[in-house]
Amino acid sequence: MNKSSTVTSTGIAVALAVIIAGALLYFGQKYFAQSAASTAATSTSASVTATANSQTSSTTNSTSMNDQTQLSDIPANPTQLMVKDEVIGTGAEAKAGDTVTVNYVGMLTNGTVFDASANHGTTGFTFHLGAGQVIKGWDEGVAGMKVGGKRELVIPASLGYGNQAVGPIPANSTLVFQIELLNIQAGS
Repeated sequence: MNKSSTVTSTGIAVALAVIIAGALLYFGQKYFAQSAASTAATSTSASVTATANSQTSSTTNSTSMNDQTQLSDIPANPTQLMVKDEVIGTGAEAKAGDTVTVNYVGMLTNGTVFDASANHGTTGFTFHLGAGQVIKGWDEGVAGMKVGGKRELVIPASLGYGNQAVGPIPANSTLVFQIELLNIQAGS
């Protein structure tokens, strides 16, 4: 094999690796979630739970995004909060005045993750629900969740950061959050 064909072979291998990596990043979560679900269906319920728990993303480390709405299913400019319960919790229900602790992953509608609670420590993010400590979409969208629940929120710009750019979030952005309610401390 001469040097020219070695360079060409190497270039082709690198190009294929980049294409495969891109496809896995783009399509991977949905494909592997479906594959794991079909495998788990043949296992005992204990192994189903173990499989679901083991699929939590290592970068988010707190909220599984395997069941998330297809980003293409989200309207370009929603005008109201969209709520989708992925898992209904069995614990106490969050209401205004409570102090809640959540794990979350926040992303733009193009799939860019801009923040995750796992990036800030392992205890989750704690705030007073309904007190305006978070964006309005969170105050409205977390209310009614039960401990152990997982919910997806699609938050229009009017309930997010509006026409202000905040860090990596452009102005007038629709925000998508995967939220898991970990704990509620009842308000007084």
